Amino acid sequence: MPKIILSAIGSAAVGNFATRVDPAVSAEPSRADQPDATMAVDLVDQLLKRAAAARATEIHFEPTAGPRQIGFAPGLVRRLAEARLECLHLHGIWMYPSAAAATWARATGAPYLISPHGMLDRWITARGRWKKGLARLGYERRSWRAATAFHALTGQERADIARETGRDETVVIPNASPPSGPADRDSARHDVVYIGRIHPKKNLGELIAAWTSLPSTAESRLLIAGWGEPLAVDELRHLVERAGPQVQFLGPVYGAEKAALLGRARYVVLPSLSEGLPMAVLEAWSLGIPTLMTHECNLPEGFAARAALDCGTTSASIAAALQKALDVSPRDWSTMSDAAICLARGRFSPDTIAEQWARTYLGLIAGRPLESPEQLNRVPARPHPA
Repeated sequence: MPKIILSAIGSAAVGNFATRVDPAVSAEPSRADQPDATMAVDLVDQLLKRAAAARATEIHFEPTAGPRQIGFAPGLVRRLAEARLECLHLHGIWMYPSAAAATWARATGAPYLISPHGMLDRWITARGRWKKGLARLGYERRSWRAATAFHALTGQERADIARETGRDETVVIPNASPPSGPADRDSARHDVVYIGRIHPKKNLGELIAAWTSLPSTAESRLLIAGWGEPLAVDELRHLVERAGPQVQFLGPVYGAEKAALLGRARYVVLPSLSEGLPMAVLEAWSLGIPTLMTHECNLPEGFAARAALDCGTTSASIAAALQKALDVSPRDWSTMSDAAICLARGRFSPDTIAEQWARTYLGLIAGRPLESPEQLNRVPARPHPA
């Protein structure tokens, strides 16, 4: 039976999943890009509900003590030992669970897999250098040496892992798209939506500047929804107030409110300076919504399939992409929408990604070499009902 051990709920989202693999059950637990502790608790609740429904997963929560930035969980090493895991999968780095996982790996000799989730990106490692330097000396390097392998979401992250850790034993498996439902073919929608964390790396200042530079957006609005640290949110509110009524900040949205927002979106935009592999784009594609995004989103498949437009990172390049997108004909928009759905139901479908994870976990337990991206991509996508 798979087991999930959770710790370190704080400024980072829930991380640190330890999974005991059953060949009949394979799934990659989702990880929220949410800094708020209440949202993290909501994610725990979702996992508990999934486990109860599947009757195939045990979930244990280890409370933390001390500074939330460290995520020290006094009982984590003991819990890992008691779980009698066949394979340990750590989600996220730079916190105490890295030390606990390294201790477990050296004590058991069992497979230990690390998913940095974009935390070794150059943009990220350049920030908070002294804190990360202490973490490297204190426990991260020991954890990296103890790992059997690493997991990267993208080819770019694989290169980041090799540069920072000196390790090249990395399997590349992307995030899975949410299940794709029937697409809304209303190409007459006009709104452009950003949904996600409010953070400098999301480049929202340049997005707002780009929008206000457009000659006319009378029928369209730029709608920004998300959460973040108070200072970042206050700065965004100031920019929105100066931009005029066609730009609105909605705050966090969930459930039916989020579904309604995406239901009004002609495009989802993500002009990020740095990303791992953004779920906002995959969710948009699952609903048949084309996207405007940067190459830093690490989803070149979207450009190749023409489900996305490259918006670049400057206000000028974003403005040009917005104008091009708003000028797209209904027929061409529908073609982009079809391409988005094909990606969500094929390359990034939950079944495809789950099968890749099952093969990876079972291969690690059996001591087999990691499969290359080309080998993993030969896993056939299961047909999805239209």
